[in-house]
Amino acid sequence: MSGRYAAGLPLDGDNLVVKARDALRREAGAQHAPPVAIKLEKNLPIASGVGGGSSDAAAALNALARLWKLDIDDNSLARIGLSLGADLPMCLKSKPLIARGVGDEVSPLPAFPALGLVLVNPGGAVSTPDVFKALASRDNDALPPLPKRLDFHTIRNWLETTRNDLEAPARSIQPAIGEALKALKRADAAFTRMSGSGATCFGLFETGNVAKRAAIEIRGRHPDWFVAATRSMEVTDGEA
Repeated sequence: MSGRYAAGLPLDGDNLVVKARDALRREAGAQHAPPVAIKLEKNLPIASGVGGGSSDAAAALNALARLWKLDIDDNSLARIGLSLGADLPMCLKSKPLIARGVGDEVSPLPAFPALGLVLVNPGGAVSTPDVFKALASRDNDALPPLPKRLDFHTIRNWLETTRNDLEAPARSIQPAIGEALKALKRADAAFTRMSGSGATCFGLFETGNVAKRAAIEIRGRHPDWFVAATRSMEVTDGEA
């Protein structure tokens, strides 16, 4: 284990990557799944609502299925992934998509633009089970349909019509989430929202360069926070 946030993760069977290895080994049979050495570089905050651990586990499942040359289809991998976490099926797809149900019903998008993003985490892990326990209502409206034409402006306008039902309970547990959102707005983000169950928040920017400048500005004011400029994955027609 290495990386900025490695010290906070277990190395034993409580680690999600190890759980993924063991689950796939049980599915394949030990004779088809010989011992492996796995190196994990943990550069995302722990329990931060961006699917860091889940994407690591999904990467382990995909890589080990290839390494062990297993005859296993995507649906079986998704079933194994779902036993480890609700967001594993979408992390296994690793492309822009719409997820429904508990995260097990995924529909890849035929096209999606690269969007400039800044991720901000003010520190402090937020327990997903605790956030769900604090959720006032579990019977909420579904997402509105995506616009037919997807670009920065239509996506931003669409996001304005949506919500994250977990934001209010997460902010009651970790008030610093509000400070992260304020920092993004102060840096002229076109849109801001908490990611997942928190505490990471994201800001939407028109270009990657603008996002980079905003990240530098926020990092200058909050050197102890996790701040990263990035882009969403671009999908052109036919790639999905």
